[in-house]
Amino acid sequence: MLIIENLSAEIDGKQILNGLTLTVEAGEIHAIMGPNGAGKSTLAYVLGGRPGYEVTGGSVTFNGKDLLDMDPHERAAAGMFLGFQYPVEIPGVSNVQFLREALNSQRKARGEEPLSGGEFLKLAKEKAGLLKLDMDMLKRNVNVGFSGGEKKRNEMVQMGILDPQFAVLDETDSGLDIDALRVVGEGINTIMRDPAKGVLLITHYQRLLDVVQPDKVSILAKGRIVETGGPELAHRLEEEGYDAVMKEDA
Repeated sequence: MLIIENLSAEIDGKQILNGLTLTVEAGEIHAIMGPNGAGKSTLAYVLGGRPGYEVTGGSVTFNGKDLLDMDPHERAAAGMFLGFQYPVEIPGVSNVQFLREALNSQRKARGEEPLSGGEFLKLAKEKAGLLKLDMDMLKRNVNVGFSGGEKKRNEMVQMGILDPQFAVLDETDSGLDIDALRVVGEGINTIMRDPAKGVLLITHYQRLLDVVQPDKVSILAKGRIVETGGPELAHRLEEEGYDAVMKEDA
């Protein structure tokens, strides 16, 4: 589904990704862990097409198409979703308005009919209930005045409504308390645990993986994947730390 080969990228002239290679198959939830500054968020931003990040080498193929040749909105229409570590606030734009426009824009790009206001509200209510987010929150401006946990749950509602084929989730567990983390983790399972979908889940902590239970775990260090294993790799990192695990396996 997603094939990254020898990917290198920089920002402001500083090289961050250094020949990163990774494959995520359909039906797979693949967790990425690594120390601060390893390039995890840079990888997410490059896949999402965020401006300012320059690809200097390598390739990314998504469902057989050149992902790097697409604009961000084309990637979204093709089924790619990027969940931010720090979801942005958009004053003056309601969640309902934002999400209906986003969804219908993607449907138009795929040659599908737009949803009516009633159809959209029914879908939004269903997805908000899944993430235990009050519908009144969706009537407010995007993320304005939301707590950290509310912002993350709101973003998961966005993912549920847009129903992407592939999700790149950048530290979705950041800032969540225990209850919110479980709700978000179960939301990821419900929305994205599907034989036709895939997830690249970037995280620092085992606690989210206890809920989501990834199929594979990779360690990203110094801009490249240095090791890939099963869920047990995350447990080793939790117990021993990055330096110890990478030294043992060197």
